[in-house]
Amino acid sequence: MPTTIRRDDLIETVRAALQYISYYHPADYIAHLARAYAAEQGPAAKDAIAQILTNSKMCAEGKRPICQDTGIVNVFLEVGMEVRWEGFGPGGLQEAVDEGVRRAYLDPDNKLRASVVKDPLFSRANTKDNTPAVLATTIVPGDKLGVGVAAKGGGSEMKSTFKMLKASDSLVDWVLETVPTMGAGWCPPGMLGIGVGGTAEKAMAMAKEALMDDIDMFELKQRGPKSDEEKLRVELCDKVNALGIGAQGLGGLTTVLDVKIKTWPTHAVGKAVAMIPNCAATRHAHVVMDGSGPAYLEPPSLDLWPDVHWQPDYNKSRKVDLNTLTRAEVASWKPGDTLLLSGKMLTGRDAAHKRIQDMLAKGERLPVDFTNRVIYYVGPVDPVRDEVVGPAGPTTATRMDKFTRMMLEKTGLISMIGKAERGPVAIEAIKKHKSAYLMAVGGAAYLVSKAIKGAKVVGFADLGMEAIYEFDVKDMPVTVAVSSDGTSVHQTGPREWQMKIGKIPVAVA
Repeated sequence: MPTTIRRDDLIETVRAALQYISYYHPADYIAHLARAYAAEQGPAAKDAIAQILTNSKMCAEGKRPICQDTGIVNVFLEVGMEVRWEGFGPGGLQEAVDEGVRRAYLDPDNKLRASVVKDPLFSRANTKDNTPAVLATTIVPGDKLGVGVAAKGGGSEMKSTFKMLKASDSLVDWVLETVPTMGAGWCPPGMLGIGVGGTAEKAMAMAKEALMDDIDMFELKQRGPKSDEEKLRVELCDKVNALGIGAQGLGGLTTVLDVKIKTWPTHAVGKAVAMIPNCAATRHAHVVMDGSGPAYLEPPSLDLWPDVHWQPDYNKSRKVDLNTLTRAEVASWKPGDTLLLSGKMLTGRDAAHKRIQDMLAKGERLPVDFTNRVIYYVGPVDPVRDEVVGPAGPTTATRMDKFTRMMLEKTGLISMIGKAERGPVAIEAIKKHKSAYLMAVGGAAYLVSKAIKGAKVVGFADLGMEAIYEFDVKDMPVTVAVSSDGTSVHQTGPREWQMKIGKIPVAVA
């Protein structure tokens, strides 16, 4: 008996799933992260995990996004061969899925951040509703419609890697060589999805699909691996963690909670290998439509979250007044210092920096004065109800590396805040100008936003979430990640913890 799937039901299913995954972590992720928190010995990494867990429960309670980057939408449809369709127009499945995305992202009670640009090469104009989705459809036996929904943030998506290995090359060696080059902008602790075999495009698709699987590494280790693939997963998980990268790249015991592998037969000459990380804001869900109407997910019990309630450490942390901040004070900060920032800061991401570059080249006056100011790399979610601003966690700072020298030399900027590490070009500029780079925790966007007491757009309003804002903050928590002498905790921390773990030889500079 054929099952009829109606357009409106598919739209509602996609809408509801996207809203759900914006504020609920999968239960398996929370369980594994809670174990990682309990086991973590690195103080900075443990603090970061505490912020992520606290943020996660706050989002579950407040129904607001786990991360400000609510991701480009991936929808996987498994279409039973006996399924029939009703009410679909000329746009077919893509149009219906996109309508579901549109309604989810424009929901007035939980507006999500529009991150998709419709012209990747030229205008890069924002679509304003996060459409279109990336849709993958497979035909399978049966009379049901499986709907998998994932929202991939740019921080982890940008770290996707691919390699055509020779048949004799070691997958383990390639992964261990590659993961350290990814930095921490993908926001660990998360998981790795690996696709092996097929063709280039098949390997990439499998890597992404692998990330939809439940995290079960704890259970797997408890019962012991029963296949070569399971043995490989355990080996990779242990060896990646032995690299000492740790939460947010700060150095620690847990970099990944799980490693997932999917394979496909391939040409004898080699093996296509793709690897995609999932970040600390892992967002995915799967439902089945049987023709009876929309499919919904049951909300998880709040009892699933561990008893972790992160609060600023006012005894250990140094209070900083941004309104009176001087270069001398910035130069006095030490690597690893925890700061609580109060006062006014500016924001700016890639698009704002590029426009500043163009304006300076033309001799044009900037819309704001950066002299003795701090800039926060963020693209916030729009506020709802009584919010000043929506979730406003940091974005990957290395994308701004190429602009750092310009900003420090030509605008009067004295410090920057972002996510994860800085590269050598930025570190050299920071050292030269006696500046500093501060790190906020990725995956704690809602928690961070609670420190923002005022927000207004002061430049480049047409850029939407990439506009320049002025935030008025109170006790915003950050860590000194690069000090004025060029010391980076993202270099010293992982090196220290790799040596402590001791499973993989490490050369100390």
